Order: sequence, then C-alpha cells, then structure tokens
Amino acid sequence: MFLVLKKVPQNIICTLLLCLFPISLSAQKESSSIIHTSQANIMYKMIEFPSEGATLRGRLYMPENKSENLAIVIMAHGYSATIEGMVADRYAEVICEAGFAVLLYDHRNLGISGGEPRQQINIWTQARGYRDAIDYVTTLPEIDTSKIALWGDSMSGGEVIVVAAIDHRVKAVVVQVPALGGELPPIDADGRLFNSITDTFLHGNVEGTPETTIGPMPVVSFDQNTIPSILPTLTAYRWFIEYGGRYNTKWENTVTHVVPNVPVKFNSLICIPHIKAALLMEVAYNDEMVGRANSEVSRHAFEIAPNPKKLVEVDGGHFGIIHYPSPLFDKASKAQVDFLQKHLI
Repeated sequence: MFLVLKKVPQNIICTLLLCLFPISLSAQKESSSIIHTSQANIMYKMIEFPSEGATLRGRLYMPENKSENLAIVIMAHGYSATIEGMVADRYAEVICEAGFAVLLYDHRNLGISGGEPRQQINIWTQARGYRDAIDYVTTLPEIDTSKIALWGDSMSGGEVIVVAAIDHRVKAVVVQVPALGGELPPIDADGRLFNSITDTFLHGNVEGTPETTIGPMPVVSFDQNTIPSILPTLTAYRWFIEYGGRYNTKWENTVTHVVPNVPVKFNSLICIPHIKAALLMEVAYNDEMVGRANSEVSRHAFEIAPNPKKLVEVDGGHFGIIHYPSPLFDKASKAQVDFLQKHLI
C-alpha cells in the first residue's frame, strides 16, 4: 500500500491555522502595537510622520486612564543621541506619568528615523522636524491642540527656542543645558535678523554642500591630539560611551555636520525675545561645553526672554542631568513636571 502525498496550497494552510489558533494570532498582533516600559503603568506605541522628504519615527506615550483632551510634550534628544536608552526616554516616562501625552522621536538621519545621508546633522532640518511633529500631533483625536509643549536637550534645546518663536502653536518650552553658542549675537533692534531666520526656516534652502559640511568625524574621542572629535571634552566622551554604547541604542560615534550657507545663521538668542510660550530653562552652573553651551550666554538668553519664564540652575555640568538614575535627574525632571503642570494644564 502506498501513500500519495500532495502539496497543500498555502492559502488552505493559512486558513487552517487561523481556524485552529485565532486567539493567539490575534493577541500577538495587538501586543506588537503597545509596548510596556520598565515602569508598569507607562506604555507607548511606535509612530512615524513625514519631514523634509524623510520619515521620522518615535514613540507616542499616553498616560494611564486618560484618553481625550490631552496636553502633549514633543521631545527629541541632543547632539547625535537617540531615544533608546540615552535618558530622554526616562524624561518621557516621568512626564507621561504626570498626566501628559509625550511624542519622543529620533531626529532625521539618526537612530530609527529615516533620512540620508545617515549620521548627518543639520540644525535647520532638525528644527523643521519639530515643526512637522507639531503638524502630526494636531491630527491625533486625543490631543488638545491648544496645549502643545516642546522639550529639547543641548542642541535640541536651541532648536525648540527657534521653533517656538516662529510657530505660536507652542504654549510651553522646556530646555535643559541648551547649546546656544559660545558668544552673544549682534543686537537685532529692528527685527531684521529674526525675520531672515524665519524666512530661512519656512522657505530657505538649507541643504549642505561639500564646502559647508564638516566630517565625517567621531562625535567623541579619548585623545584629541591623535583623534579629534566634534565634542572634545572628557565628560562628553564618558557619557556617550557609557550610554550610547549600551545595547540597541543605535547610536554611532560618527557624524557629518552641515552648516548651510544662509543669510543669517541659526541663532536662538536672536529668536528668543519673540517667544509667546512659557519658558523653562535648566542651565548648568558651569557648563564645560563652553564653545557650544556657554552658561553665561544661556543666562543672557533667559534675561531677554519674555515672561512667563523660569530659570533653574543645576550642578553636574553639561551631562549631569542626563545620568539616570541620579539626584540631578530627579531634580531636573521634577522641575519640568511642576512647570508643565502650571503652564500647560
């Protein structure tokens, strides 16, 4: 006696599997859309939105037991960092636990976001990414579009100031150890410089050329004499290697940096007098990143910003408040939550 084996069509196999295991297959599909964090009551789902011809990707955190009229905080990390395991996610969790929705995403060309060339940083396109994130969250039915805040760290701190000065949909701004440059800009008494920055942000060509592109170079290095890097301090090296070197961060120790040839360079101090949003600035007492995040320049920016505003000075230099867990993180995140609860809810 012989058995004759015939090939069963794939569609019949799939139908049989669905009949036999409908519950388990359905549950697997649902669990892939909601991700639990290390905090049991904090969850997020992966999202994406278009920006400057690329797709930016990140996480949308929703507070527990709230589903409508939510205030939202839009967050992105600082120079070259990513949202996975490099502490911005910890700030997002604290803010979400306080009752806010949070959109945390990777900048263009970095981490899980799209864009080419990979690892290329352009402050103008990153700022436009914040604007496009605002456009995205205004489409979400759960969000109260009159309650949008921006959050930025280091280089992104300077970006959110410019975006909020131009886009008045922003109602609150949180910046920590902002990189606002090493010196004061020219006085802009007639607003001409601000108008030029606004025009470039909204309409200008900010693409790089070989002449306006630095690198590729390491982000950090242990020896500036033999291997110069974009960020030269030892504290930068230690933080990036400790946090960026962790599993699955997708951080890479290489960048190209574009400084486009535009009429007026990107400058947060020129823009900050035009902000209509409430402003929290967390500034290091003595920021060691003097050429990029000079503490005196940041304090001057705070002085010329309109009210309402609050200044919190922190220990630990440029990287202290992005060590987690730590008392400095606790102090900085509590000040942010208190400020947001006062000005956004």
